Amino acid sequence: MSENRGTVSINAQNIMPVIKKWLYSDKDIFLRELVSNACDAISKYKLMVSSGEAEARENYRVDVTVNEAEGTLTVSDNGIGMTADEIKKYICEVAFSGAEEFLKQYKPESGESSGIIGHFGLGFYSAFMVSKKVVIDSLSCKSGAQAAHWESEDGMEYVLTESARTEPGTSVILYLNDEDKEFLEKWTVRSTLEKYCAFMPIEIYLNEIKPPKPETEEDGKKDEAKPEEKPAEPELINDTVPLWTKKPQECTDEDYKKFYTKVFHDYDEPLFWIHLNAEFPFNLKGILYFPKLKNEFTANEGVIKLFNNQVFVADNIKEVIPEFLMLLKGCIDCPELPLNVSRSFLQNDGYVRKMNDYITRKVADRLVSEFTTHRKEYEGYWKDIHPFVKYGCIKDEKFYERVKSAIIYRTTAGEFLTKDEYKNRNIDEGKDFVMYYTSDEKRQAQMIEMFTAQNRDVVVMDTLIDNNFMSFMEYTARDDKIQFRRVDASTDALTEDAKADEESEKQLKEIFQTALNDKELEVKLVSLKSDELPAMISVDEQSRRFSEMSRQWGGGMEIPEKRTLTLNVKHPLVDYLKSTDDEEMKKLVCEQILDLAEMARQPLVAERMLAFLKRSTQILSKAVEAGK
Repeated sequence: MSENRGTVSINAQNIMPVIKKWLYSDKDIFLRELVSNACDAISKYKLMVSSGEAEARENYRVDVTVNEAEGTLTVSDNGIGMTADEIKKYICEVAFSGAEEFLKQYKPESGESSGIIGHFGLGFYSAFMVSKKVVIDSLSCKSGAQAAHWESEDGMEYVLTESARTEPGTSVILYLNDEDKEFLEKWTVRSTLEKYCAFMPIEIYLNEIKPPKPETEEDGKKDEAKPEEKPAEPELINDTVPLWTKKPQECTDEDYKKFYTKVFHDYDEPLFWIHLNAEFPFNLKGILYFPKLKNEFTANEGVIKLFNNQVFVADNIKEVIPEFLMLLKGCIDCPELPLNVSRSFLQNDGYVRKMNDYITRKVADRLVSEFTTHRKEYEGYWKDIHPFVKYGCIKDEKFYERVKSAIIYRTTAGEFLTKDEYKNRNIDEGKDFVMYYTSDEKRQAQMIEMFTAQNRDVVVMDTLIDNNFMSFMEYTARDDKIQFRRVDASTDALTEDAKADEESEKQLKEIFQTALNDKELEVKLVSLKSDELPAMISVDEQSRRFSEMSRQWGGGMEIPEKRTLTLNVKHPLVDYLKSTDDEEMKKLVCEQILDLAEMARQPLVAERMLAFLKRSTQILSKAVEAGK
């Protein structure tokens, strides 16, 4: 067969229903598209002015008008306008981008953004998602141009005639479907404009034409000299110069705080912020805020708004924003984003990955800078930012490498130490580096006191993220590996070098296993550095973590902890157990020692607590009788 070449044709009757129903995920996005087109028309006119092909105007604006009586929503601009031929070319050819063709002719100066948003030539057709008829009334700014009037009921067949319009610019009038009359309510249109257009670069005004009130008999008698009710003033919707478009040195702390409250409706002041301002190798501006957390995971409610030339695109697009940065709040504007036709998802290409890396690096650098130059303040809000920092380290090892010097640990004494500072104060010569921690300062107070009495720091790791972070540090963090042990995980640091008697250890093990009816109980006899503590329970660190994970995620399956009852050979109660022949008292003391050791690390379950209280009364009663 000989080679054949051709072009793929698109049947409008087949493609238009798809565009109307599936082009955009949210119906209200049509208003963003029409207002964006209107802003583009003005941006094009400004480029013509800069090239000397048009005269400057004083007031550039977009007007959105709700007319309940007519059932219409109108978007008007005083921009470049269109001739009849241009309407045929840009409107009647689906997916023909007038923006791209215009920029080939009118390129802005090197390094400047054109301010033109459109790319794909499809945004206009979103109007048919909510309209039974769409009208375009336009007059080109070109000298001698004839105004044109275009209308269509389905986006496929249209009528194009001359118009009586006298002012350059374009109006798009939507005759709304019955099921979309919500867009005739001013507050609905206002909230939609505020959602998508709050920072567009051209002033946007919202107007309302109210239907006349039905005339009553009383109205007919009114004084003709009484002035008529004035129509409502147009309402300015947007801030054309958002804070991120300014240079950091032009912004005060108060400016940043006010902007944060305005955009995110959060009246708790942010902890600090990062002003992004990159021009090479990509154009990116924005502000990222570290919010004050109300609890450990409220940061999951963070919002990072993505903009394209000051036009809102979407919240929290993970291709641009690293997942762990979704804990923050902020705005990022990049005019060069490779958007798809819906502007709601990004093509995951190398350009976007570079942006992702840049944002991550800037956040890490700012954290290190805050730690280095404002350490006291940094320590003050560590409790608010540590879940974000730790989560970021776990998700992105490059982020960890950049920020590791700014990771700090709070001790039970209220100090904050870096890993190296802890190591310098607590390491034992010739032994592995172990950081001792508590997950519950109150419950584990007795064991904490034993460590601090030996001049050892105990750090607090009591949040949900800490278990995962400790595992990351132990197994993933390259050359910075460290062992974490809870204060009840080992008695090594609390044990004197004296060697325990093996026969005594064997005897006591048998006594406890018999008294407690537990042949699997591990019993160890050591000389603790404390004279007051008869015993303590130690739980293997990894065994305890697996057990906690199984309780949390195991769906009912529970892995038992590997526990050891460590007896203090120096305590008189231990000597008593070896020497007494009172089997009843021996059993009571064994049970009481075990429960006391358990209570030093975690609360007893209800049934066991009742038994402990009852047993305590028995022991007190026996002590009173013995003293008579």
